[in-house]
Amino acid sequence: MLKKKDRYVVAVVGATGAVGNEMVSVLEERHFPFEKLRLFASERSEGKIINFHNKGVTVEILTEKVFEGVDIALFSAGGERSLHYAPIAAKAGCVVIDNSSAWRMDPAVPLVVPEVNPQDLKWHKGIIANPNCSTIQMVVVLKPIHDAAKIRRVVVTTFQSVSGTGKKAMDELFHQTADILNFRDIKPVVYPHQIAFNCLPHIDKFMEDGYTKEEIKMVNETKKIMGDGSIKVTATTVRVPVFRGHAESINIETAKKITPNEVRAVLSKAPGVIVYDAPEKNVYPLQTLTAGKDEVYVGRVREDNTVENGINIWIAADNLRKGAALNAVQIAEELIKMA
Repeated sequence: MLKKKDRYVVAVVGATGAVGNEMVSVLEERHFPFEKLRLFASERSEGKIINFHNKGVTVEILTEKVFEGVDIALFSAGGERSLHYAPIAAKAGCVVIDNSSAWRMDPAVPLVVPEVNPQDLKWHKGIIANPNCSTIQMVVVLKPIHDAAKIRRVVVTTFQSVSGTGKKAMDELFHQTADILNFRDIKPVVYPHQIAFNCLPHIDKFMEDGYTKEEIKMVNETKKIMGDGSIKVTATTVRVPVFRGHAESINIETAKKITPNEVRAVLSKAPGVIVYDAPEKNVYPLQTLTAGKDEVYVGRVREDNTVENGINIWIAADNLRKGAALNAVQIAEELIKMA
């Protein structure tokens, strides 16, 4: 467990990646009570300088010996490194908050979204999992509806930006767009097909049943975070030519009747949610709107008349912030409150 202190030694593992950079920014913006910030990455990033509170912090090489004296480590360095280094860090007395998929479905590791299940932090054993970006923004909205009317089934289609894949994917979208507009040939590298001016119904690997790993993640993680295995979830995840921000179309079937106005009322009081819903004035969530924002935006709230108790909603959020870096920092903040 985290020891109570006035200030903490915090590490960011994978600090030079898109999410790692965002973690550093969020720590600074939220005035996290730090004594010292340490940044780790692979050998090719050694010596890079990242600005933090108007001071340059030098990136160090990640090794097994760096975690002594570190209180909290935010990991965003991929599943392989997390599987290897997270237990080492935990053994050294550090609490790991891991952004990869490595530990999410481990029954001994809590999977936490602070607005939904902060109580699960009480049973961590040194490693805490940060959920998938698309799952995080969805459950922040589902939880208040579930509490009000008990959700039976969720059908979700995601529209996920290329930043979810990383900087190379963002570069690929940029260069493909420029090449197409200048009548040059393109060659997909990061994705199996052209992403510029295109949508790919393919995120992560395909499984034997035809679903992708990303879709299965959303199904399983939702049940674990919500603490209710009876909720039926089916997902289709789509990569879209947007640089930053994920949107989702969600169809919800509840046990108890809940009207669109009641949904808006419930969500308007929910932490981390902004109801942005006046379609007659062209007001609805957009990925461009949510870039750099902390909240999940909800709109297009309407009744699904094809089932007895059905609601349709459209949501959008910044996948690098609430979908990754912010959620991890919020977990750290909850741990401090509990210490």
